[in-house]
Amino acid sequence: MDPDSLQRRRIDRARERRRRVARRRLAAVAALAAVAIIAVVVVASSGGSTTSAGGGAAVASSNRTSGHRHAHAARHKPAAATYPKRGESTASVLGPGTGKPGTASVPILMYHVINAPPPGAPFPGLYVEPQEFAAQMQALKSAGWHPVTLDQLLAYWKHGARLPRGKPIVLTFDNGYHSQYTAALPVLKHLGWVADENIQLSGLPPSQGGLTNGEVRGLVAAGWELDTQGISHADLITLDPSELHYQVATARAILKRRYGAPVNWFCYPSGHYNATVIDAVKSAGFVGSTTVVPGWAAPSSDPYTLPRLRVLGGTSPSDLLSEISSIRNDAAPPPSYPSS
Repeated sequence: MDPDSLQRRRIDRARERRRRVARRRLAAVAALAAVAIIAVVVVASSGGSTTSAGGGAAVASSNRTSGHRHAHAARHKPAAATYPKRGESTASVLGPGTGKPGTASVPILMYHVINAPPPGAPFPGLYVEPQEFAAQMQALKSAGWHPVTLDQLLAYWKHGARLPRGKPIVLTFDNGYHSQYTAALPVLKHLGWVADENIQLSGLPPSQGGLTNGEVRGLVAAGWELDTQGISHADLITLDPSELHYQVATARAILKRRYGAPVNWFCYPSGHYNATVIDAVKSAGFVGSTTVVPGWAAPSSDPYTLPRLRVLGGTSPSDLLSEISSIRNDAAPPPSYPSS
């Protein structure tokens, strides 16, 4: 082989070696990025350790320091919120409405603990594992759903407020479990979605798997709507007038003062309510309430008895979509399964 041909072959071989090295480096970078993403999801999903759920009572242990919690809250601070801040109206966030009341019926989903049920949990169905929750949210997105808050839904029904593109659906989280912040929030933030937090003010302190004040503020800052189940998740139909006022009106006043949120919606603990309870909710200034009766919420619905669909652990994404569709015209009585 002549010297020129030999030199050209050496040059070609060197170029090929450089290409292989570049491809290997690119693959390594992609692999590291994938590992980093998985690590973030795993860390977020395993943040809360809850050992029981339902009825507003949970037993758990937590060795997280307040510094860790504040650092975690800082990592989840959103770039912008879609929920009204103090002094803002829902319409100012959604943009000008059409002036023509909306007519779409909307499903409202009910979640509790976003974590695996520990051994001996009395109500394991109230636990939805983080990976299962993430898969459900992806299925909703693929099916064209887009979550809105109850305030946004009411503004749409009353004034034709413009909702985000997609079929509206409401995601509600009951009681105020820590895993709603560590596991649900990262998934919804990634999708640019919001939800409703139905918090109770006692019975779920941080040491028992409840949300801290900083975490509640983090949810609100991320666009979540703050609503309530009252002070202690009490059975409201058994209370005298002063106790009922404390559970309903005082809870709203405390939350509004503490977090600067409107707190416009009430969630009946365990789904128990009667005419007296509804009157107390109205007197406290709430614009509506949610129940545990399955069905879709409609503009013609009584706003103080809106139905919801409880999402139980073990529900596959396809099953969830089927359940949402099947309850649209379901007039069945409330289920006997322990409520939120």
